[in-house]
Amino acid sequence: MTGGTAAHRYAKALFGLAEDDHRHREVRTEIEDLASLFNENRELREALLTPVHPAKDRRAALRAIASRASVSPLVQNFLSYLIDQRRLINFHAIVEAYGEFADEAAGLLTAEVISASPLDDRRKDRLRRALSERTGREVRLEIKVDPALIGGAIAKVGDLVFDGSLRTQLGMLRANLTKGS
Repeated sequence: MTGGTAAHRYAKALFGLAEDDHRHREVRTEIEDLASLFNENRELREALLTPVHPAKDRRAALRAIASRASVSPLVQNFLSYLIDQRRLINFHAIVEAYGEFADEAAGLLTAEVISASPLDDRRKDRLRRALSERTGREVRLEIKVDPALIGGAIAKVGDLVFDGSLRTQLGMLRANLTKGS
């Protein structure tokens, strides 16, 4: 994660403030919407996220955007603080870390799944249910496709790894066959 430890600290601080106001879901939506806005507009992203322009000008631009986008004072103040600390460049990492705090508070785990081929809705649902039963919590899937797996999938949920890939199974078979000779 870009900005790793610092992003984590800033996200935790924002999450704490939002939770104090019982607004952590709304704040998540606001910062994710802003991240999307920054992704869609290169000039805006460069003007705000890189500390080339004076902080005063970036705060003014931020206020203009915030008033049009209905951004809460909490998020506006947080972003102004990030500008002052020269950390707005880590905004996307902060948004990602904030999402992790929000998911944890909601009891939601994210499973990173690498599949050999795209999964249809039925297989996604079966996988989600199986991982939920195994972890005892609701699971959201983040799926990536890697044809090098040949077949099957690998799921990582927290520290747990479930490797059902054909590549791993073939590797284990090869190891057993060479060990036996």
